[in-house]
Formats: sequence, structure tokens, C-alpha cells
Amino acid sequence: MTIQEAKKSIVQKIKASSKSASLDADVLLQALLNKDKTFVLLNRDFELLPEQEKKLFDWIEARAKGLPVAYIIGKKEFYGLDFFVDQSVLIPKADTEILVARAVEILSQRIEANENSILTVCDMCSGSGCVALSVFRALVDDERIPLERVPKFTLVDISGPALKVAQKNASALLSAQELEKIKFVQSNLFEVIPFSYDVILSNPPYIPHDQARSLLNDGRSEPLLALDGDIDKNGDFSGSEDGLAVFRRLALEAKKHLSPGGDFLCETGEYNADAAADFLRANSYFNVGIELDLEGQKRLVCANYSREL
Repeated sequence: MTIQEAKKSIVQKIKASSKSASLDADVLLQALLNKDKTFVLLNRDFELLPEQEKKLFDWIEARAKGLPVAYIIGKKEFYGLDFFVDQSVLIPKADTEILVARAVEILSQRIEANENSILTVCDMCSGSGCVALSVFRALVDDERIPLERVPKFTLVDISGPALKVAQKNASALLSAQELEKIKFVQSNLFEVIPFSYDVILSNPPYIPHDQARSLLNDGRSEPLLALDGDIDKNGDFSGSEDGLAVFRRLALEAKKHLSPGGDFLCETGEYNADAAADFLRANSYFNVGIELDLEGQKRLVCANYSREL
């Protein structure tokens, strides 16, 4: 089977379950052959080995059942970096890049303004680590910021398997010296976190209860725990149906863990961003704002908080 024949076969078999069958076919073939897009495009008559054909058949079958390409090939590009993913973590979405970009901007300004201290950052509900590690990598790669001035990061998740994925990504993306600035903690939000932070970042579950469950009917197999925003601290349905039960707990707990004037940046849905911002204002956060994602949808709530010392 040639690359051209393989692509036609992939598209034909997955078009009923994928809105981007042609793109999916290209990505699968690139991963299968460990080649780039140009190779796949210019070598249509390249013959696949028998073992490659077998592996591709298994991948096609999985994709036809709804499993996302990222889970099939085990990686997803985000903010210019490749992240390992499996079904214990959400697949990084382009919408979340606005959270990274805003965090990099804020931290760069804070680093410049605080010459005599090392900032601290918490990435709550870290999942694959794509947010924190992308922010960290961007700061490290900024020639104006020496490594000793790069903040210390704590990545927190309730899921042990998710933290293992984040650790794997950190080891792949960072040097041994850089890894010394990264800490991983398993915790139900801030339950076992004793520290305060200059900046708290989060992409928590924020999809309404029923909607989160219906999303999984297409076979995408993403973890419900990382989607359902209407669960209480025990993992049970909270009774709310706006997707913000987890957010409200997070925002209230974050107040106890933000340094005076600290920044709180949290991703939300376009349908509940206004309610999230209102909740922050009602709970003594200030400079509350909403930022749009690449699609022009309300996606990110940002605020500061000053607590009494």
C-alpha cells in the first residue's frame, strides 16, 4: 500500500466520525512514518511496510470509533511544543493558548519589576502540564531572563495518572537544571497545599454537568473528571448546572494562597465567563477582566487579590 492509497483508505473509513478526515489522515501518516508533512505530500508512491499497514489499520479502527488522533499517536502540539497525552488527561486545545500568552506577559512584567525575588507560580488542575510547561519554556527561552530569575512552578492535579503525564512532559521539554524549578503535587485543589503564590493559573473543569457527559458520547474518551465543572469536593454532582461549581471552590481557596496583589488567571467557557467574572468581583477580587480566545469567544478571566497579612 502506498501513501496515496493509505490516505484514501483512511479518509473513506473515518469520514463518518471525523469532520477533518483528510487532516487526520495526514497526521496519522506522519506519525506512522515519523516523517513531516512535506514528505507525506511529495512521496505519494512510497510503499508502507506490512507492519506499518497493520498498525495503521488499528489506528483507523480506533479513529472510526471516535478516539481522537492525539490519543492514537500519543502527542499533541500546543504553543509550539509537542506534549505527550493519553486518556488520563485532556487533549490540549488551541483556545487555552490565550491563558499561556497572558501568563507569560504578566510574569515577564513581574520579573522585571521584582529584581530581588524569585516569583512563584501554581498551575492548578495541570493535567498534561501544557499550560505551566509552555509558560516556563517561554520564560526560559527569553534571552532577557536568566534561568535563576525564572519563577518556581508547582503543578497540581487531583489525578495521579495525570501528574505522571505532566512529569513525563517536563522531563522531555526541560533540562535537569530547569526541572529543579518544577514541583508536582497531587491534591484536591489546595487541600494539601500550604504555600502562597504570586500567580495562580488554572484550566479547571468548567463544562456543565449534563453537557460534559453528552460530549463523551462521540467516543472521544477524554476524562470526565477534567470536564465536569459541576462536581463538589467529593466528586459528586454539586446540584449546580452552570459548570462553575469547581471554579467557585477554586476561586475561594485561591484567595488564601495568593500573595498580596497576586494574579489569578482561569480559563472558562464562553457561556459562563461573565458569571465567573461576577463571582470574582463579589468575592473581593479586583481588576477583573475577560479576554477572548483565537475564535473571539470569551475564554479567560483575570483578576488580582489582596489579602490581609
